[in-house]
Amino acid sequence: MGGNSPCASCKLLRRRCAKDCIFAPYFPSDDPQKFAIVHKVFGASNVSKMLQELPAHQRVDAVSSLVYEANARVRDPVYGCVGAISYLQNQVSQLQMQLAVAQAEILCIQMQQEPVDHDQMATQQMDMIMTNDNKSSFYLHNNLPQYLNFAPSTNVIQYDSVKRESLFGHDMVSSK
Repeated sequence: MGGNSPCASCKLLRRRCAKDCIFAPYFPSDDPQKFAIVHKVFGASNVSKMLQELPAHQRVDAVSSLVYEANARVRDPVYGCVGAISYLQNQVSQLQMQLAVAQAEILCIQMQQEPVDHDQMATQQMDMIMTNDNKSSFYLHNNLPQYLNFAPSTNVIQYDSVKRESLFGHDMVSSK
């Protein structure tokens, strides 16, 4: 910035903000916490090197990513962003399994209501389930006979009640 107000990084590091300061465009003086958390996790020297190695058009996205990763690391020092990714992947897997169970329930209901060729309908439904190309559908397809022996209302997956906290500090989901 060079002029009146130094950028957040120069302010925190207590140095004069040069005209060509690498941090000035990305860490304005009105948001000092943004640089403080990035500095705490990555260090000013490392951030400076990263920004200098990137083309100018990619730096805004890089700073945004660094801020997100630093916040995640401060909230969860052991897992950081990986903890959030793992949590979301687990949620996707659970939802895929619930979808596969729901598809099996639909198949059971259809087979009970229509006295048409059940073998042909079952084959079409299994083809549809398998085209989803996910692990839960594959698991369900291989274990479908056990589901067909029960009434549709018993095909609900019960999960232990677990309360999880999001990276943003509030409760996300209580699955049951």
